[in-house]
Amino acid sequence: MLLVKDSMTREVVTLSPEDTAKVALALCRERRIRHLPVLEEGGLVGIVSDRDLRAAAPPLGDPGRAAALAEIRIGEVMARQVVTVAPDDPIEQAANTMRERRIGCLPVVESGELVGILTASDVMDALVYLVGAHEPGSRLEVSLPDRPGSLAGAAGVFGMCGINIVSAAMGTTREPDEERATRERVVVFRVDTIDTTEAVGYLEEAGYTVLWPPRP
Repeated sequence: MLLVKDSMTREVVTLSPEDTAKVALALCRERRIRHLPVLEEGGLVGIVSDRDLRAAAPPLGDPGRAAALAEIRIGEVMARQVVTVAPDDPIEQAANTMRERRIGCLPVVESGELVGILTASDVMDALVYLVGAHEPGSRLEVSLPDRPGSLAGAAGVFGMCGINIVSAAMGTTREPDEERATRERVVVFRVDTIDTTEAVGYLEEAGYTVLWPPRP
């Protein structure tokens, strides 16, 4: 299982509520980051993004922009209700939290202490690792009957062909229609071979619908 602590950034750039927006934007540019947790007396009290900082200041080209950024305090623009995760939370749970809350990062807190930060880029890297896309191989999309044993049956076909399954991810559901009498689930397999012709043939012989790669 891939956990938050396996993907989070441990060296976190932080601010205090008394820091200025000018300082914060300079850090964003220098470190190429978009989110900055805000600490007060060692505790997490907020988070601010480069978008928050730009929205609080006059627009680019305004002669008073630089002076305004130097006057704005982080405590005035930061978000105070911060959604956090723990280092031992599953990465997919954290990813779903980010999706549901529509946020770009999650501070990682353990025993009340900030120990890292998980960004959308970190989650993307973890997804690539989880599905095995960083390794040579092929992708097959197979529609399986939504009943016990279907996944094991398809996996057995790969085993018969001497092909290792790198990952298997559940996709969309296909409801019964004129072509399908039963409900089906789409499974995306990542396998460690380039030529999937034999496996595709055996899968179709076994009654599975191969959606990808497309047949000529």
